[in-house]
Amino acid sequence: MEIVVMYILLVNIYAFTSMGIDKRQAIRDKRRIKENHFFLIALIGGSIGIILGMRIFRHKTRHRSFTYGIPLCMLVNIITFYTLYSIY
Repeated sequence: MEIVVMYILLVNIYAFTSMGIDKRQAIRDKRRIKENHFFLIALIGGSIGIILGMRIFRHKTRHRSFTYGIPLCMLVNIITFYTLYSIY
């Protein structure tokens, strides 16, 4: 169980940091992180970090694909982790 908690923590730290880096890159008009990368991170457990990054950095908050898609990924994560937890 500790491994799962550490995994979720690390993925969300990575997700949050990625949002901050992408925001900084957007301000500097530099190369950006692809949106598909954020959805992949969200699907592997980093949706909370992305949502926090969206709010704190005020980044991608106007994109409907993010305002609806990332919470949907979080719901998928919750269902998946609950199902796996109940099996094992």
